Amino acid sequence: MYQTLSTSDAVGILTGDKHAAWSVAGACAIVEYLEQTEDETGERIEFDRTAIRCDFSEYSSAKEAAVNHGWDDATDDATEEAALRWLRDRTVVLVFDGYDASGVIVGSF
Repeated sequence: MYQTLSTSDAVGILTGDKHAAWSVAGACAIVEYLEQTEDETGERIEFDRTAIRCDFSEYSSAKEAAVNHGWDDATDDATEEAALRWLRDRTVVLVFDGYDASGVIVGSF
């Protein structure tokens, strides 16, 4: 049995997850990515907030995310763009900018 969720319903479920700390902007980025994936593939995605929490992480910058995942080129001179390139070569990266936060969502790898 499936229940259809609106974008705002799905964002509310993610931001209400007591075991995660999604910003509203970050949760919107994830939900929009999942909706786009459904549209592109023609297949429905089961919404599972626990799986989403395990599959994606939110960071305030690409540099922070890259360092957390073992980026060897992380220096004070390293650019956000270099970190984004490094991450995108390895996983899904969603860049977002919203009223409550900006940053990146990175798929687990």
